[in-house]
Amino acid sequence: MAGARAVVLGAGRQGTAAAYDLGRYGGAGEVLLLDADEGRLEEAAARLEPVLAGVLVRTAGVNAADPAALTEEMRGAAVAVYALPYPLGPVADEAAIEAGCSLVDLGGNADYSRQILELHLRAVRAGVSLVPDTGLAPGLANTLAVDGIGRLDEARSVKIWCGGLPSEPIPPLGYRQVFHIEGLLNEYSGEAVYLRDGKLVRVPALAEIERLELPHVGVVEAFTTSGGTSTAPETFLGRLEHYEYRTVRYSGHRDRFLTLTDLGLLSDEEIPTEDGCSCRPRDLLVRLLAPLIDRPEVPDLVVLRVQVRGSHAGTASQMIYDVFDREDDVSGFTAMERCTAHPAATVAEMAAAGEIEPGARPLEIAVPPQRFLDRFARRPIELTVRGPEPFDE
Repeated sequence: MAGARAVVLGAGRQGTAAAYDLGRYGGAGEVLLLDADEGRLEEAAARLEPVLAGVLVRTAGVNAADPAALTEEMRGAAVAVYALPYPLGPVADEAAIEAGCSLVDLGGNADYSRQILELHLRAVRAGVSLVPDTGLAPGLANTLAVDGIGRLDEARSVKIWCGGLPSEPIPPLGYRQVFHIEGLLNEYSGEAVYLRDGKLVRVPALAEIERLELPHVGVVEAFTTSGGTSTAPETFLGRLEHYEYRTVRYSGHRDRFLTLTDLGLLSDEEIPTEDGCSCRPRDLLVRLLAPLIDRPEVPDLVVLRVQVRGSHAGTASQMIYDVFDREDDVSGFTAMERCTAHPAATVAEMAAAGEIEPGARPLEIAVPPQRFLDRFARRPIELTVRGPEPFDE
């Protein structure tokens, strides 16, 4: 992608960080940010220009619901990164195919990911790659899992633990907002799709909890949330016995949020009010909770562990991957921005370099893990890999 133009759809937190990566590590000579919000574009440009010396940063006010405008902006670009709310994604996918521009999506919504995969034959004919779920989890976590599966003679299970946390617990939930609050509530109110004992199962969010010890943060809790596995359980059906994901938080967070759920505050159903109007409990929760957890003055961190177990050289063996990151004082990007954007931009760089075959395929099939890790190693994210090493069954 050396010197080429890269497009980022969405000038929010992760979109701005992806633009930074494409210019800083991906080799793009020009980065074009698209967003309908002119104020957001100005903020993004102000963040990028001081830290992207030698890279042309441009912005354009474009409505992501306008396929013609998106097609025009993406035409001739080496690759595009989609970092907008997922309901607008299908328009961007169509525009990418029309423009002949590969596109990677940050992910997080399995239904939208499946919509992308339905475009496979059209993407093949257009000679472009469409890759969903390229962020943190789903994203980096799944690629590390694929790498671990490939390093064992026979893999049987994958377990993933991941969380974005404040550097220390803060009231009222021991948590600070690191991405859009609606996305957080969607994770907490949906269902997790797992592979258990060789069968696909659905487990309600917040239904199961465990405690574990992770590097840098000590003892934490982890519980079921929706979206983290995306399409991987279906991909590995018949090959693995188990594939599971849990979200990591400081101890006590899950029980506090479970109380809000039991009170019905995550409900989308309209309820009548005394003045004859109606409201959604979730809207009220967002209004009350958002200012309490929007604490940018508290630095954030990201922890991720991927454990792949099976056998190697005739012995019960495992691969362990640990990712840890803190907010960066130099670039100003938070740990969640970095750990979401850097993996996505790495996949985008691979697509621009022709290392991903044309078509629309799940991340765990589309992305060769070793090539990904070679490119990802240039990014300033701490990743340690152990194994194959024996473990006691």
